[in-house]
Amino acid sequence: MSEIVATIRKNYIRKILRSNKRMDGRNLTEYREIKIEPNFIKNAEGSAMVSLGNTQVLVGVKAEIGEPYPDSPDKGAFITNAELVPLASPSFEPGPPDENAIELARIIDRGIRHSEALDLKKLVIQEGKKVWIIFIDIHVLNHDGNLFDASNIGAVAALLCTKIPVAKMDGEEITVENKWVKLPVKNIPVTITLGKIDDKLILDPVIEEEEILDAKITICFEKNDLICAVQKIHGPLTTEDLEEAIEIGLDKSREIRKMIEEAVK
Repeated sequence: MSEIVATIRKNYIRKILRSNKRMDGRNLTEYREIKIEPNFIKNAEGSAMVSLGNTQVLVGVKAEIGEPYPDSPDKGAFITNAELVPLASPSFEPGPPDENAIELARIIDRGIRHSEALDLKKLVIQEGKKVWIIFIDIHVLNHDGNLFDASNIGAVAALLCTKIPVAKMDGEEITVENKWVKLPVKNIPVTITLGKIDDKLILDPVIEEEEILDAKITICFEKNDLICAVQKIHGPLTTEDLEEAIEIGLDKSREIRKMIEEAVK
């Protein structure tokens, strides 16, 4: 019976898409309601809770002093992790990160890294010896589709409200002052995710739509409208599809970037 209901629902989604409508009443290029709550975790250096419709993601940022990588002694570092909390979806299981969590962390990390959102040179305490290492931890609390965009919004908002203490080195001794400064964020990358069902491109697919996607693409835009990362999943996209996705993405990324900036003021 459950399989019959699922098939009927999938057919219904395809049917209404042919009329440029969606089952939740949105148009094809409309996001669900987005809510951003910065500084959600009081014990973190930075954090943000993001709701994208019923999809909910919590991102925390922690900073630790460590050694730089040997090939970049003049730069700090950051590490992105994702956890798919079992309570968030029946498909999530307890245990070490699976391929979905790894993929989510990698996509968010790539957008931040390729846009050079963090000024890593300003995270150096003493070149070649000590630097700040930033940990971005993504926790998916409820999965109702489009984890990429929700997690990106959360990660960027959390970084923008992160503060780290001033640290200095005198010989081999590190002094951490009771003075806090904002994390050196110099870019605001925004990912835009679209799916394709039959011949229609849809923005911000919910989980029922994701289950029948023919193709999926996530494009990350920098603040100057340049594309800094692309991730395509599932089947093929035509040149026309890609051009349309970029056009939609440019417009929507500007809107979301303004939303993030307003939220963390």
